[in-house]
Amino acid sequence: MDFSDLEVETLEHSTLDAVVPKSVTEFGGWLLPFDQTTIGRAKSAVPLRHHNIDDCTIADVEALYAQEGLEAQFRVADVAGLGNLHSVLKERGYCAEQSTLVQIGSAKSMLNLASSESVVLQMLPTPAWAAVYSATGFDPADGAHRVAALSRGKNAVFAQIYDDGQPAAAGVGNFSHGWASVHGMRTVTGYRNRGFAQCILTALAKEAGARRLERFFLQVEVGNEAALALYRRAGFSTAWGYHYWRKPSQNQTPGW
Repeated sequence: MDFSDLEVETLEHSTLDAVVPKSVTEFGGWLLPFDQTTIGRAKSAVPLRHHNIDDCTIADVEALYAQEGLEAQFRVADVAGLGNLHSVLKERGYCAEQSTLVQIGSAKSMLNLASSESVVLQMLPTPAWAAVYSATGFDPADGAHRVAALSRGKNAVFAQIYDDGQPAAAGVGNFSHGWASVHGMRTVTGYRNRGFAQCILTALAKEAGARRLERFFLQVEVGNEAALALYRRAGFSTAWGYHYWRKPSQNQTPGW
């Protein structure tokens, strides 16, 4: 797939509209989110186009993160047009980690999924929605960071499924910059393999249609086979891949 500069830029802005860092700035063709969080996207500098990014700006980006009391991290697409950035990052001691795919789909294709469960969509996060992220099997500290970031979204809807009155699955749809997107998909361990995730996708597709948005994106780690299989069934395909570039001294980020 070929994506225009405008499509890349709007997708990246929409990403940070959903996974909301404490502050964001633009600099030299980069989007710079600043936050103390476990969420990689909410604290990693990302270029706003896939070519002609001046590699000399990497040092300036590092300095801007240092001013915020943070170590710089970079989220760079695995495309030939950014090969100069890959080379300079390696020279400066960064390592490429956590291979992730940006996938594109449509509301129309998502509506082809079977949907047998009632999904509750709300404009504001609720304690029941948040409880999914701290359920047994999930890292509670990471869950708290995700709840905090996703709850700050101004263009979000919060999806949840209950089973016998208990919160069983959750997700978030974001609608901004001409895109609909999927974030924070989680199913509590004891409720997996019952199709709850695809029911949430269907509900978010219906909400996008009501908002007259057709194009969806999501981001998924390469090793997450169950999620990749679901997204294939929902009609998603890979637009590009990326890695997080971190120095060995930096902590690993658990997930997106």
